[in-house]
Amino acid sequence: MSGHGRHLDFPGRLVLVGFGCIGQGLLPLILRHIGVDPARITVVAADAAGGAVAEQAGVRLLTHVLRPQDYRQILDPLLGRGDFLINVAVDVSSLALIGYARSRGALYLDTSIEPWRGGYDDPTLALAARTNYALREQALALRSDSRQQPTAVLTHGANPGLVSHFVKRALLDLAVETGLAVSTPRQRADWAELARRLDVRTIHVAERDTQVSTLRRQAGEFVNTWSVDGFISEAQQPCEIGWGSHERRLPEDGCRHGSGSQAAIYLRRPGCATRVRSWTPAGGPFHGFAITHGESISIADYLSVGRGEAPSYRPTVHYAYQPCDDALLSLHDFAARNYRCPERKRILLDDIVPGGIDELGVLLAGHARNAYWFGSQLTIDEARRLAPHNSATTLQVCAAALAAMVWAIENPARGIVEPDEMDFERVLQVCMPYLGRVIGAYTGWTPLHGRGRLFPEELDESDPWQFSNVRVT
Repeated sequence: MSGHGRHLDFPGRLVLVGFGCIGQGLLPLILRHIGVDPARITVVAADAAGGAVAEQAGVRLLTHVLRPQDYRQILDPLLGRGDFLINVAVDVSSLALIGYARSRGALYLDTSIEPWRGGYDDPTLALAARTNYALREQALALRSDSRQQPTAVLTHGANPGLVSHFVKRALLDLAVETGLAVSTPRQRADWAELARRLDVRTIHVAERDTQVSTLRRQAGEFVNTWSVDGFISEAQQPCEIGWGSHERRLPEDGCRHGSGSQAAIYLRRPGCATRVRSWTPAGGPFHGFAITHGESISIADYLSVGRGEAPSYRPTVHYAYQPCDDALLSLHDFAARNYRCPERKRILLDDIVPGGIDELGVLLAGHARNAYWFGSQLTIDEARRLAPHNSATTLQVCAAALAAMVWAIENPARGIVEPDEMDFERVLQVCMPYLGRVIGAYTGWTPLHGRGRLFPEELDESDPWQFSNVRVT
C-alpha cells in the first residue's frame, strides 16, 4: 500500500474513456486517493474486457466505440460542469474531447494526444501530418485567451508526463553538484536559462524494460507490457527529435516543419526503424528505439532560449526505448511485415515472473559532469505490492496520471496545460510512493565509448553528444 492516503475530495462525476491496461490500473488509484463515490464513476470502453475489474470496483461500464459522429450523444448524459473526463483510449481524438470537455465545463486529462482511427497510419497523409508535432500544434491552437477555462492536462502519463518533472529535478541536482547557486525556477524562461547555464546538450528519455512472462511470444503475436495498440500506433509514426542548438548538421533523412515552434524535426522513417545509443544505471549502455513521443517536442520547446529554427539555446531531446524481450521480438516481426498489424495481441500482466524491472528516467548529458540519469527503477514485485491490475510499466503511467488528476482538481481553471508547465514538486509528491527506487546516477559513458574498435566509423570526436554519434546507423 502507498504511504499516502486520500489527497482530496472530488464532488463531481468522473468519466473514464478507455479501459485497457492503463484504465484498469488507474481506477484503483483514483478510488484510493481521490474522494469520489464509485457510483459517480462511469467507464466508457470499446469492449467489455475489463468488466470484472469495473464490477469489483463498483463502477458502471458502458461499451461504446466513440466515433466522430456519435461521441457527443454518448457522453452528454455523463458529463457536465464540474465533472472530469479522463481519456486513456486509443483511436479517440484528443482534440475532439478537449473541445467537448471545455464546452461542458469539465476538467480533462489524457496520456497522449490521439487522433481518430486512421490518423497514425493513413498513407494518403503527408509524413508531417502524422507526427506528434502536428498533433501538439493543433492541441495548443485550442488555447483560449481566457484564463478561466477548465483545466485540460495534455499528455500526462509516464512519458510523456512524468519525465518532464524528472528533468526539472535533475536540473536542480546538477546545479547543486556543479556549484551553481540558483533558487528553484518558477517561470519557463528561468528553467531554460538554467539548462543553458549548465550546458545540457541533450536529454534522452532512457527506458529499459526487463519484465518477462511465463508464456513467451508465439509466432504471429504482438506482446507488450502496456497497450499493444498504443505501441503499434506510435511505432509507425515518423521518428521525431527535439532539435538542439548544438547540432551541426541535419540528418540526411531529417525534415523541418513548415510552421509552429520549430522545436523539433522528423525523419523520413518510423521510430521503430531508428535506433539510438543511450544509458541507464542498472542496464548500462544500450541501443534503444527512437520512438516518437510528445515529450521530445515539449521539453525541447520549454527549455529553448529564443525561438524558431536557430534559438540561442535548445537541447536535443528524444526517446530511447528498449522494450521487454517479447515486445522487442514483436517489433522486429512488425517491421518485417511492413508495419502490418499482427493477428493476435497480448498484454503481459499476471503472467510476468518475479524480478523484472522497468527502468525509466532522463539522461541529461553534455554538461560539466558528462551525463546524469534521474528516474524510477520499479520492479514487477514492487508494482504488485503497491497497486492491483498493474505491471511495473503501467504503474509508472498510472501514478503520473493520478498526480495530474490531483493537480487539475487543485488548479481547475488553468486552460490547456502541458506537463512542463505544471508544479513538478506537487506531481512528484503524489507519484513517489509508486515509483520504486528513485535515484540519480552520474556516468562517464558517452556514445563514443568503444566505437571504431572492430570497424571504421565516421564519428564527430570533438563533441560526443552530436546526434550523428548517438544514432545507430
